[in-house]
Amino acid sequence: MSAVAGRPAPKPGIMDISPYVPGDDGAGLTGRVFKLASNETPLGASPAAIAAYRDNASRLAIYPDGSASALRKAIGAHFGLNPDRIVCGAGSDEVLNLIAWAYLGPGDEAIYSRHGFLVYRIAILGCGATPVVAEEKDARADVDALLACVSPRTRVVYLANPNNPTGTYLPIDEIRRLHAGLPPGVLLVLDGAYAEYVRRNDYEAGIELVATSENVVMTRTFSKIYGLANLRLGWAYCPAHVADVLNRIRGPFNISGPAIAAGVAALGDQAHVDAAVAHNETWMARLEAAFTGLGLKVTPSVANFLLVHFPDVPGLSAAQADAFLRSRGLVLRRVAAYGFDNALRMSIGSAEANELVIAALGEFLGGREAGRR
Repeated sequence: MSAVAGRPAPKPGIMDISPYVPGDDGAGLTGRVFKLASNETPLGASPAAIAAYRDNASRLAIYPDGSASALRKAIGAHFGLNPDRIVCGAGSDEVLNLIAWAYLGPGDEAIYSRHGFLVYRIAILGCGATPVVAEEKDARADVDALLACVSPRTRVVYLANPNNPTGTYLPIDEIRRLHAGLPPGVLLVLDGAYAEYVRRNDYEAGIELVATSENVVMTRTFSKIYGLANLRLGWAYCPAHVADVLNRIRGPFNISGPAIAAGVAALGDQAHVDAAVAHNETWMARLEAAFTGLGLKVTPSVANFLLVHFPDVPGLSAAQADAFLRSRGLVLRRVAAYGFDNALRMSIGSAEANELVIAALGEFLGGREAGRR
């Protein structure tokens, strides 16, 4: 977009950004609403985290610890990491953007996969760099395609593992193959927002690879399984030199005191995390079987959501299913912006919400099919 005379113009790349649209919260709907659009945990935050958050209310007039040392130490103790190599942010989104600000500029390129998290493209363009999209196979990142996109201008490769919105993942051997194929000056960013949900023997979030490499960063979040999305809390495990770079550009108090306190407490409540995993495992299998039984295609997922594909038949589209579900207070996520025009992403919700979605989709599909006969 060209500059308009007489007013300040943004730097190149900014107006090429399509703003990120969060999952719909069902505002405007009447009656009871079940939000299943943002991959939030149905179990909520740990009671210990809520208590720690409330206790911090008496200190709202005081600046928080600018280095989030208590949280970094708690993360380090929980995962067996050096706290000095941990950088915290306002959600992993901030960390992903910090990486772009630190390592990308005009003339640089950064790579992500076709159906990768939309924040990558926003972060890349926001720095004036060029996004490069690698094609996927069966809604799964493809190492060969990613490596084929590498050029002398490549500075960063972003990879969500598991990926949002597909729920697919790459096994650790493929991640190692990707890393081995990258030049040492290219930073591999492994986004593990959903890592805690994965129960596969061939999966690793990337901790060991970061520990033994100079060009790998792993990002994580408290927004999903820990239920702290409203507090905006995330972190990265980095090589020491990357942590030094990110700490030079992040805000001096980018993590609030209540978020630090809640994060520390959440890490200490493993029983709550285990309950979230068990709930997710149970309902992931039930929902996939139910949707498949209704004739829908489901992309196999290892995260806490399912990508559900609707038939290419008039009257049975994802858009029409979405409208039908919303009329019953069931809010799923449209994913056309990710390249899935005829699919909906459903977060694994409470037992009640999940059962209601199964029943509503059965009604939707049965009624539409009956009407076509």
